[in-house]
Amino acid sequence: MKPIAIFRHVSHEGPGYFAEFLNQHAIPWELIRIDAGDSVPRNARDYSGLVFMGGPMSVNDDLPWILFTLPLIRDAFAHDVPMLGHCLGGQLISKALDAVISKSPIKEIGWGKVQVSDNATAREWFGDIKSFDSFHWHGETFSLPQDAVNLLSSAHCANQAYAIGKHLVMQCHVEMLAPMVREWCDAGTDELAASASSPAVQSAQLMQEQAAEKLPKLQLVAEQLYRHWLHGLEQ
Repeated sequence: MKPIAIFRHVSHEGPGYFAEFLNQHAIPWELIRIDAGDSVPRNARDYSGLVFMGGPMSVNDDLPWILFTLPLIRDAFAHDVPMLGHCLGGQLISKALDAVISKSPIKEIGWGKVQVSDNATAREWFGDIKSFDSFHWHGETFSLPQDAVNLLSSAHCANQAYAIGKHLVMQCHVEMLAPMVREWCDAGTDELAASASSPAVQSAQLMQEQAAEKLPKLQLVAEQLYRHWLHGLEQ
């Protein structure tokens, strides 16, 4: 099968558990390191699927690679190449599909509960899962594109995930590994200090202390989602 293209936008926000999942299932993948200057492909059909990871930048920033990424996403959507977006990656897909990305009323950083929506599409993706503790690190949020079905919400963010056919878009992070939590905390020291008064921002110490308990459960959710997403790939 053709490889899955995974787009990394900053060195410490790689594919994490998603890469482990693909390796466990012997599925080929290719890492496109936007942060290292790799070029954005022009043809989505060169890949079985496109997966976009997170990053601290905004999709509304004037960055050259965004101008190439948005047409690629539209090409994938037009030709039914499955896409998967994590946080910034989800915002990129949303922007390409004419949704609005705007500042969140309340920044979310750390562990927080999300609720699975009560609709048939959500049950297809999540099975019997009704709620879970996900990891968050975002100050912006997306609206829903046309024909999108809301899958997740949290107390501070109505649109935590949505699906359109084969495509899954998430604001929250289900791809986390323990080293990633530590690295993000180190990289985000200034942001954490500036946002300490937010009711949805945890300290670096608390995030890392809770990781041991919460990560195994989150990875079960991730496996459920990733496994369902794989069903849409051309073999």
